[in-house]
Amino acid sequence: MAMDGYRGFLGLLVSALLVGFLSVIFTLIWVLHYREGLGWDGRAPEFNWHPVLAVTGFIFIQGIAIIVYRLPWTWKCSKLLMKSIHAGLHFVAAILAIISLVAVFDFHNTLNIPNMYSLHSWIGLTAVILFVSQLLLGFFVFLLPWAPLSLRAFLMPLHAYSGLVIFGTVIATALMGVTEKLIFALKTPGYDTFPPEGVFANTLGLLILVFGALVFWIVTRPQWKRPKEPASLRLQPNGGTPEGVEGSMAINFGNTDKSDSELNNEAAARKRNVALDESGQKSTM
Repeated sequence: MAMDGYRGFLGLLVSALLVGFLSVIFTLIWVLHYREGLGWDGRAPEFNWHPVLAVTGFIFIQGIAIIVYRLPWTWKCSKLLMKSIHAGLHFVAAILAIISLVAVFDFHNTLNIPNMYSLHSWIGLTAVILFVSQLLLGFFVFLLPWAPLSLRAFLMPLHAYSGLVIFGTVIATALMGVTEKLIFALKTPGYDTFPPEGVFANTLGLLILVFGALVFWIVTRPQWKRPKEPASLRLQPNGGTPEGVEGSMAINFGNTDKSDSELNNEAAARKRNVALDESGQKSTM
């Protein structure tokens, strides 16, 4: 099935992937060149895993997971396969986000820095909790074949809307985190003097913002939405036969029963005719 505005979609998709990949590269350059690098010793190098994993998993991979249904090359793939890819990418993003939280909490505890005092930390932890809850809900309702179709139909708009809200919240949290880190870290020269690190990290923030905007635009265009499968191809939530097949089978069985009864009636009629002919012949003899 052809996609309306395919060239526009392809241009935005390539732009989103490029900007998202640049966001990850800029984050790595920031922590490796301007900061203390990466490590796991309870000090600054361990903290630096926080922005790297958050941008890589919670932003870039989550953004790809959101738009994976819009890829027209996957429209011929089964819906179950695409659900599995969608859930798998979100699972990877959740793991990386959780590790990034462990890194920052361990860093704070090692240096006796208070936890959860900033707005960045409040919104960030809330976003992680909501994201994991969304992942579990999607797994049990939409991926496993247990939930009834009526429940799926009711929750699908909420699932899609909350996913975009969480993604937007993560983008905002990342921007707050970049600003907070620069204010704390840049003393001489100060952040307000436009030092190279400050300009570089601000550029990273712009890349994150543009990536989020591109993902939002791609996923909210109705003409780029995955076409609905025919009713005959949708499976029942309990793993039964496809919708419509069961009814057609019942009709065929009904026709079979009817034809069998007609055949039986015709056979009985022929037997009666034979019996009458025989009795007639006997009477004439």
